[in-house]
Amino acid sequence: MDVRYSNQTISAVAAGSAPHCAGGMAVYKLVRTSRLYEQIVQQIEESILKGDLKPGDQLPAERELAQRFGVSRTAVREAVKALREKGLVEAYSGRGTFITDGTSHAVRQSLDLMVKIGQPEGSTHLAEVRAILEPEIAGLAAVRAQESDLVVLREAVAVMDRAQRDPDAYIEADLDFHLALAEAASNPLILSLIDSIVGLLREQRLRIFNVPGGPERGQVHHKRILEAMERRDPVKASDAMRAHLEQVREDSQVATAKRAPAKQSSH
Repeated sequence: MDVRYSNQTISAVAAGSAPHCAGGMAVYKLVRTSRLYEQIVQQIEESILKGDLKPGDQLPAERELAQRFGVSRTAVREAVKALREKGLVEAYSGRGTFITDGTSHAVRQSLDLMVKIGQPEGSTHLAEVRAILEPEIAGLAAVRAQESDLVVLREAVAVMDRAQRDPDAYIEADLDFHLALAEAASNPLILSLIDSIVGLLREQRLRIFNVPGGPERGQVHHKRILEAMERRDPVKASDAMRAHLEQVREDSQVATAKRAPAKQSSH
């Protein structure tokens, strides 16, 4: 996918004509308005509706988009945020921003609402769903993963090793690890399902990060999963993921128990 503007497009702005597609590539005009990000959103939405941008297409990096639209990186950042809220793109740490089909956004909103309404049962329901899905996903990924998938998994583990005192960096790398496994399974429905619960997983990890020894225990399991992936062993990959989810469940219970007294004292 090529997001770009041209002299021809800039001329079209002066003439008041709409942006068009040249050679099958999305062509955008420079935007000049007090709310720049809204016009960026509008142009990208139009490209999606026309089919110039399709699910799975990657947007250029923030700096490059800013140059091509002729705006600041802040305006691009706001535009991407708005597109994410509309469910039109997803941003993955370390990988970039991708056009979606909107399915995972809708599923995520429904799951998020269900879990929040169902608290505290919601956390239990989430744990059950993960226990059903993720061991099998790890097994599939061990068989189907490409070398590029393994590279992403290795990098996520390396980041977590370096970030055991940095919750934000650790949690983002942790989520990247699980998303990379889902992607390695080479089934778009699986990726959509896991993607849809990422927000819930982030909240869970924020709660359990400060459980003593939690990040270290998590890394033991991540490395076992990665080792099974490297060996192309689906049984060991599934078993390692199952053990990891049990560790997450135990740490989550500890985190919940630590919060309970504080919650009671606030009344």
